[in-house]
Amino acid sequence: MMNVWRAADELLRGRLVSTEQLRAGRLEVRGATLVTIGAVGGAVYGVAMGMFAALRPQHATALQMLANMAKVPLLFLLTLIVAFPSLYTFSALSGSKLHFVETLKLLLVAIAVNLVLLASFAPVTAFFTLSTTSYSFMVLLNTAFFALSGAVSLGVLSRALRAVFEQPAESTASAASPSVASSVAPSAPPNAAPVASPRSEQPAKKPSDTGSRRVFRAWLVIYALVGSQMAWILRPFIGADGLEFALFRPREGSFFRGVIDAIARFFGSA
Repeated sequence: MMNVWRAADELLRGRLVSTEQLRAGRLEVRGATLVTIGAVGGAVYGVAMGMFAALRPQHATALQMLANMAKVPLLFLLTLIVAFPSLYTFSALSGSKLHFVETLKLLLVAIAVNLVLLASFAPVTAFFTLSTTSYSFMVLLNTAFFALSGAVSLGVLSRALRAVFEQPAESTASAASPSVASSVAPSAPPNAAPVASPRSEQPAKKPSDTGSRRVFRAWLVIYALVGSQMAWILRPFIGADGLEFALFRPREGSFFRGVIDAIARFFGSA
C-alpha cells in the first residue's frame, strides 16, 4: 500500500510523466501503475461516499460502502472504455504525436489524478455524512467534489496536450537557415560592417496550440457526457433514506435531471 501512495505522490508532483517525454510522443510510466493508483483512490472515496447508507435511519446497510469500492473506480474505467475510440480518433486526426498506447496512458494519468483528488476529499465527505441527514445535500456535495477533482485533472490533461503538440524550436528556425538566406541575399563587400537581418531581430513566434485546444475540447465534451450518464447508470452511490439496498437502480431519467431534482429538494426543504 505504501508503494501505491508513493507512486500517487510522484504522480501529483509530475515526476511519473515528464514534459520531455510528452514532447517526444512517449510515456514511460506503466499503465498498470496508473490503474492501481486510480483503483485505490476510487475505493477510498467509495467507502466515504457509502457511509450515508450505513448511517441512515431506515434500511441502514454497509453493503453500499463495499459496493462503492468497486463502483467508483469502475465508473471511470467504463467511461474510458466507451469514450476512448472517439477520443483517440480526434487525437490522431489533429496530428498528435501520441500513438494508441501512449494516448491511453495519458488519459489514465488524468483519471488517476482525478481519483487521488477524490480520495483526498474522503475525510470531508465522511465528516458531513456524520453531521447531516440530508440526502439531497450529500448528493450535491459529492457532485461538487467530483466536479472539482475533474476540473483539476482536466487542467493536468490540458498542460500535457500542449506539450504533446508543441513544435520543436529548430523547426521554426529552419525557415531562415544560413544556406537558404545566403542563396538569396546580395553579397556584401569584404570590408563592409555586418548588418543584422531584420528577420533575426523579430521575436520567435510562439508555437501554435490550435491542435491541443481542439483535442482538449473534444475530449472534454465526450468524456463529460459519457461519464455523467455512466454515473447515473451505476447508481446508487449514496443510498436514499427509505430505499432498500440495491446494487443498481432501474434505468430511468438522466444524470442532469437527477442533479436538478436534488437541488430542488435541497432548497425546498431549507
